[in-house]
Amino acid sequence: MLPHIIETQQFDKELLTKVFDTATHLESTRDDSLHGKILASLFFEPSTRTRFSFESAMYRLGGHVITAENANEFSSASKGETLEDTIRVMSTYADVIILRHPEIGSAERAAAVSSVPVINAGDGAGQHPTQALLDIYTIKRELGRLDDIHVAIVGDVRFYRAARSLAYLLGKYEKVHLSLVSAPELRMSEEMKTYLDKHGVTYEETDTLDGVMKTADVIYQTRVQKERLTPEVYAQTNGKYVITRERADSMKEGGIIIHPLPRVGEISAEVDDSPHAVYFRQVRYGLMVRMALLHLLFA
Repeated sequence: MLPHIIETQQFDKELLTKVFDTATHLESTRDDSLHGKILASLFFEPSTRTRFSFESAMYRLGGHVITAENANEFSSASKGETLEDTIRVMSTYADVIILRHPEIGSAERAAAVSSVPVINAGDGAGQHPTQALLDIYTIKRELGRLDDIHVAIVGDVRFYRAARSLAYLLGKYEKVHLSLVSAPELRMSEEMKTYLDKHGVTYEETDTLDGVMKTADVIYQTRVQKERLTPEVYAQTNGKYVITRERADSMKEGGIIIHPLPRVGEISAEVDDSPHAVYFRQVRYGLMVRMALLHLLFA
């Protein structure tokens, strides 16, 4: 297993299969395999789902948690302590560190000085590997396959770290086609397009959602992130692609809608009981994946 979990590029198909198999094995399970282990939950950016998911996973495996939801307000951080020094200290107290930080590359910096495994829970607009892992596991569980699929990423294709991380993982499978649905300001970076080209992932860019809704196997809806955009770009792009019940009903049989959550109006509440809506089951899959990752880190 990996010493740290920093980016999705670390995962090959063999390792992904091992994570998926372990997650399925741990479904609805509680055990004491991590009894005596301590997880430090260190969040310099707000989070509810990721933080609670990791903490719940640790408790379900018999471990313990020390947590800081607003780590930027730590006495030491507020006094100007470097991230590196904070990690050196926290790795003395814990057996694994879950880190969310607003700066791209922060997880890599933390891993370079930590004496215990570091798991990247989001580094600014960089990556969110565990979200991508649970997203692709959701697709696997719901569709039964990861090859020969059509995935539409909708909304913020450029800055949404989980969507970018998922694209890296999809590049490991065969006959994957992406529809990138966004306003021009939020289109995928050239770096990501180069990666997709290199790994044989075909893609199209479009600013129209309705046609894609009818053909995609997976609709990956994203929130337009006010905190990462200028007020002008946010005003121009927010609310542009809302999945209504009418749009959900237009999907082909077996097609699914996923979302990393939280949603802020981009999926109407009337969609929740659609057979295509799996985003709340996705939360459960995420707990299972994070249990699997913690289990494998100490296996």
